[in-house]
Amino acid sequence: MSAPGGPAARAGRERLIVALDTPDLAAAERLVERLSGVASHFKVGSVLFTAAGPAAVEMVRKRGGRVFLDLKFHDIPATVSAAVEAAARLGVGLLTVHASGGVAMLRAAAAAAQAAGADRPRIVAVTVLTSLDRAALQRELGVPSAVEGHAVHLAALAREAGCDGVVASPREAARLRAVLGRGAVIVTPGIRPTGGAADDQARIATPAAAVQAGADYLVVGRPITGAADPAAAATAILSEIPA
Repeated sequence: MSAPGGPAARAGRERLIVALDTPDLAAAERLVERLSGVASHFKVGSVLFTAAGPAAVEMVRKRGGRVFLDLKFHDIPATVSAAVEAAARLGVGLLTVHASGGVAMLRAAAAAAQAAGADRPRIVAVTVLTSLDRAALQRELGVPSAVEGHAVHLAALAREAGCDGVVASPREAARLRAVLGRGAVIVTPGIRPTGGAADDQARIATPAAAVQAGADYLVVGRPITGAADPAAAATAILSEIPA
Protein backbone atom coordinates (compact mmCIF):
# COMPACT_ATOMS: atom_id res chain seq x y z
CA MET A 1 0.00 0.00 0.00
CA SER A 2 1.10 3.58 -0.41
CA ALA A 3 2.50 5.55 2.49
CA PRO A 4 0.20 6.85 5.20
CA GLY A 5 -0.97 10.42 5.29
CA GLY A 6 -3.93 12.70 5.50
CA PRO A 7 -6.85 12.98 3.11
CA ALA A 8 -5.08 15.29 0.66
CA ALA A 9 -2.26 12.78 0.15
CA ARG A 10 -4.01 10.37 -2.21
CA ALA A 11 -5.55 10.51 -5.63
CA GLY A 12 -8.86 8.73 -6.07
CA ARG A 13 -7.49 5.50 -7.47
CA GLU A 14 -5.10 5.16 -4.57
CA ARG A 15 -7.94 5.59 -2.08
CA LEU A 16 -10.30 2.93 -3.39
CA ILE A 17 -10.24 -0.59 -1.93
CA VAL A 18 -12.56 -3.07 -3.64
CA ALA A 19 -13.94 -5.73 -1.31
CA LEU A 20 -13.70 -9.24 -2.78
CA ASP A 21 -16.42 -10.67 -0.55
CA THR A 22 -17.09 -13.89 -2.43
CA PRO A 23 -16.41 -17.52 -1.41
CA ASP A 24 -15.31 -18.32 -4.97
CA LEU A 25 -11.63 -17.72 -5.76
CA ALA A 26 -12.26 -17.92 -9.50
CA ALA A 27 -14.98 -15.28 -9.23
CA ALA A 28 -12.65 -13.06 -7.21
CA GLU A 29 -9.97 -13.49 -9.84
CA ARG A 30 -12.38 -12.47 -12.59
CA LEU A 31 -13.24 -9.33 -10.63
CA VAL A 32 -9.60 -8.41 -10.20
CA GLU A 33 -9.03 -8.91 -13.93
CA ARG A 34 -12.11 -6.86 -14.88
CA LEU A 35 -10.96 -4.05 -12.60
CA SER A 36 -7.43 -3.96 -13.99
CA GLY A 37 -6.44 -0.38 -14.64
CA VAL A 38 -9.30 0.96 -12.54
CA ALA A 39 -8.60 -0.39 -9.03
CA SER A 40 -5.30 -1.44 -7.51
CA HIS A 41 -6.28 -2.22 -3.90
CA PHE A 42 -8.41 -5.20 -2.94
CA LYS A 43 -9.83 -6.39 0.35
CA VAL A 44 -9.50 -10.07 1.18
CA GLY A 45 -11.86 -10.64 4.08
CA SER A 46 -13.19 -13.53 6.09
CA VAL A 47 -15.45 -14.90 3.34
CA LEU A 48 -12.82 -15.27 0.63
CA PHE A 49 -9.98 -16.14 3.01
CA THR A 50 -12.01 -18.88 4.69
CA ALA A 51 -12.85 -20.34 1.29
CA ALA A 52 -9.48 -20.01 -0.41
CA GLY A 53 -6.88 -19.21 2.26
CA PRO A 54 -3.55 -17.59 1.36
CA ALA A 55 -4.19 -18.40 -2.32
CA ALA A 56 -6.55 -15.42 -2.37
CA VAL A 57 -3.77 -13.07 -1.29
CA GLU A 58 -1.37 -14.64 -3.76
CA MET A 59 -3.88 -14.24 -6.59
CA VAL A 60 -4.29 -10.52 -6.00
CA ARG A 61 -0.57 -9.92 -5.66
CA LYS A 62 0.29 -11.91 -8.81
CA ARG A 63 -2.01 -9.60 -10.74
CA GLY A 64 -0.30 -6.52 -9.40
CA GLY A 65 -2.87 -5.68 -6.76
CA ARG A 66 -2.30 -4.58 -3.19
CA VAL A 67 -3.98 -6.51 -0.41
CA PHE A 68 -5.97 -5.26 2.55
CA LEU A 69 -6.31 -8.38 4.71
CA ASP A 70 -9.46 -7.80 6.72
CA LEU A 71 -9.63 -10.71 9.18
CA LYS A 72 -10.13 -8.54 12.27
CA PHE A 73 -7.80 -10.48 14.57
CA HIS A 74 -9.19 -10.54 18.12
CA ASP A 75 -7.50 -13.02 20.46
CA ILE A 76 -4.88 -13.21 23.18
CA PRO A 77 -1.72 -11.18 22.43
CA ALA A 78 0.49 -14.17 21.59
CA THR A 79 -1.99 -15.55 19.08
CA VAL A 80 -2.53 -12.20 17.41
CA SER A 81 1.22 -11.60 17.24
CA ALA A 82 1.71 -14.93 15.46
CA ALA A 83 -1.17 -14.18 13.08
CA VAL A 84 0.33 -10.81 12.15
CA GLU A 85 3.71 -12.47 11.52
CA ALA A 86 2.00 -14.95 9.19
CA ALA A 87 0.17 -12.16 7.37
CA ALA A 88 3.42 -10.25 6.93
CA ARG A 89 4.94 -13.28 5.22
CA LEU A 90 2.04 -13.22 2.76
CA GLY A 91 3.00 -9.71 1.71
CA VAL A 92 -0.21 -7.88 2.64
CA GLY A 93 -0.11 -4.11 2.90
CA LEU A 94 -2.83 -3.43 5.46
CA LEU A 95 -4.45 -5.73 7.99
CA THR A 96 -7.08 -5.38 10.66
CA VAL A 97 -7.28 -6.19 14.34
CA HIS A 98 -10.17 -5.42 16.69
CA ALA A 99 -9.45 -2.42 18.89
CA SER A 100 -11.69 -3.96 21.55
CA GLY A 101 -9.01 -6.61 22.07
CA GLY A 102 -7.27 -4.17 24.40
CA VAL A 103 -3.93 -2.40 24.53
CA ALA A 104 -1.80 -5.50 25.19
CA MET A 105 -3.20 -7.27 22.15
CA LEU A 106 -2.91 -4.16 19.97
CA ARG A 107 0.67 -3.61 21.11
CA ALA A 108 1.55 -7.21 20.27
CA ALA A 109 0.10 -6.76 16.77
CA ALA A 110 1.98 -3.52 16.19
CA ALA A 111 5.26 -5.01 17.42
CA ALA A 112 4.89 -8.06 15.16
CA ALA A 113 4.28 -5.81 12.18
CA GLN A 114 7.30 -3.64 13.01
CA ALA A 115 9.49 -6.73 13.20
CA ALA A 116 8.64 -7.55 9.58
CA GLY A 117 10.87 -4.70 8.38
CA ALA A 118 10.52 -2.13 5.63
CA ASP A 119 7.78 -3.95 3.73
CA ARG A 120 5.74 -4.59 6.85
CA PRO A 121 1.96 -4.51 6.87
CA ARG A 122 0.30 -1.57 8.53
CA ILE A 123 -2.05 -2.34 11.38
CA VAL A 124 -5.45 -0.67 11.43
CA ALA A 125 -7.71 -1.25 14.42
CA VAL A 126 -11.44 -1.73 13.90
CA THR A 127 -13.43 0.57 16.15
CA VAL A 128 -17.23 0.17 15.74
CA LEU A 129 -18.64 -1.98 12.93
CA THR A 130 -20.60 0.01 10.35
CA SER A 131 -23.58 -2.33 10.80
CA LEU A 132 -24.06 -1.09 14.38
CA ASP A 133 -25.98 1.99 15.43
CA ARG A 134 -26.27 3.61 18.85
CA ALA A 135 -29.24 1.47 19.87
CA ALA A 136 -27.44 -1.79 19.07
CA LEU A 137 -24.25 -0.61 20.73
CA GLN A 138 -26.04 0.23 23.95
CA ARG A 139 -28.79 -2.39 24.09
CA GLU A 140 -26.92 -5.42 22.76
CA LEU A 141 -23.31 -4.75 23.71
CA GLY A 142 -23.83 -2.74 26.87
CA VAL A 143 -21.69 0.20 25.75
CA PRO A 144 -23.20 3.33 27.34
CA SER A 145 -21.48 5.91 25.13
CA ALA A 146 -22.56 7.11 21.71
CA VAL A 147 -20.98 5.51 18.63
CA GLU A 148 -18.61 8.39 17.96
CA GLY A 149 -17.45 8.56 21.56
CA HIS A 150 -16.78 4.83 21.68
CA ALA A 151 -14.91 4.97 18.36
CA VAL A 152 -12.71 7.77 19.67
CA HIS A 153 -12.02 5.83 22.86
CA LEU A 154 -10.95 2.73 20.92
CA ALA A 155 -8.90 4.80 18.48
CA ALA A 156 -6.99 6.30 21.39
CA LEU A 157 -6.16 2.79 22.61
CA ALA A 158 -4.90 1.88 19.14
CA ARG A 159 -2.71 4.96 18.99
CA GLU A 160 -1.32 4.26 22.47
CA ALA A 161 -0.44 0.72 21.36
CA GLY A 162 1.43 1.86 18.25
CA CYS A 163 -1.07 0.90 15.56
CA ASP A 164 -0.91 2.75 12.26
CA GLY A 165 -4.53 3.78 12.19
CA VAL A 166 -8.13 2.73 12.49
CA VAL A 167 -11.15 1.45 10.65
CA ALA A 168 -14.33 3.43 11.27
CA SER A 169 -17.44 4.55 9.49
CA PRO A 170 -17.21 7.83 7.58
CA ARG A 171 -19.56 9.32 10.16
CA GLU A 172 -16.72 9.27 12.72
CA ALA A 173 -13.87 10.10 10.34
CA ALA A 174 -13.74 13.84 10.97
CA ARG A 175 -13.55 13.46 14.75
CA LEU A 176 -10.97 10.69 14.45
CA ARG A 177 -8.82 12.76 12.08
CA ALA A 178 -8.87 15.61 14.59
CA VAL A 179 -7.92 13.27 17.44
CA LEU A 180 -5.32 11.13 15.64
CA GLY A 181 -3.69 13.74 13.44
CA ARG A 182 -2.64 13.64 9.81
CA GLY A 183 -0.17 10.77 10.14
CA ALA A 184 -2.76 8.15 11.05
CA VAL A 185 -4.43 5.95 8.47
CA ILE A 186 -8.23 6.05 8.44
CA VAL A 187 -10.00 3.31 6.49
CA THR A 188 -13.74 3.75 5.96
CA PRO A 189 -16.14 1.00 4.93
CA GLY A 190 -19.84 1.80 4.53
CA ILE A 191 -19.21 3.79 1.34
CA ARG A 192 -22.14 4.11 -1.04
CA PRO A 193 -22.28 6.10 -4.27
CA THR A 194 -24.76 8.93 -4.46
CA GLY A 195 -28.23 7.38 -4.47
CA GLY A 196 -26.92 3.90 -3.59
CA ALA A 197 -28.73 1.48 -1.28
CA ALA A 198 -27.53 1.17 2.32
CA ASP A 199 -27.93 -2.64 2.36
CA ASP A 200 -27.06 -3.87 5.89
CA GLN A 201 -24.93 -0.85 6.76
CA ALA A 202 -26.24 1.54 9.41
CA ARG A 203 -23.66 4.34 9.10
CA ILE A 204 -22.81 5.18 5.49
CA ALA A 205 -21.61 8.12 3.40
CA THR A 206 -20.80 8.99 -0.18
CA PRO A 207 -17.18 8.84 -1.40
CA ALA A 208 -16.92 12.63 -1.43
CA ALA A 209 -18.30 13.00 2.09
CA ALA A 210 -15.93 10.34 3.44
CA VAL A 211 -12.85 11.97 1.94
CA GLN A 212 -13.92 15.41 3.08
CA ALA A 213 -14.34 14.00 6.60
CA GLY A 214 -10.75 12.75 6.64
CA ALA A 215 -10.75 9.21 5.23
CA ASP A 216 -7.64 7.90 3.50
CA TYR A 217 -9.09 4.68 2.09
CA LEU A 218 -12.64 3.90 1.02
CA VAL A 219 -13.75 0.26 1.08
CA VAL A 220 -16.46 -0.49 -1.47
CA GLY A 221 -17.96 -3.92 -2.10
CA ARG A 222 -21.44 -4.58 -3.46
CA PRO A 223 -21.88 -1.29 -5.39
CA ILE A 224 -18.92 -2.44 -7.53
CA THR A 225 -18.81 -6.23 -7.29
CA GLY A 226 -22.56 -6.61 -7.70
CA ALA A 227 -22.76 -4.33 -10.72
CA ALA A 228 -23.30 -5.61 -14.24
CA ASP A 229 -20.13 -3.75 -15.23
CA PRO A 230 -17.80 -3.58 -12.18
CA ALA A 231 -15.21 -1.45 -13.99
CA ALA A 232 -17.82 1.14 -14.96
CA ALA A 233 -19.22 1.14 -11.41
CA ALA A 234 -15.74 1.63 -9.97
CA THR A 235 -15.02 4.43 -12.44
CA ALA A 236 -18.24 6.16 -11.44
CA ILE A 237 -17.24 5.94 -7.77
CA LEU A 238 -13.79 7.30 -8.58
CA SER A 239 -15.46 10.27 -10.25
CA GLU A 240 -17.08 11.11 -6.90
CA ILE A 241 -13.76 11.15 -5.01
CA PRO A 242 -12.32 14.67 -4.77
CA ALA A 243 -8.70 15.15 -5.80
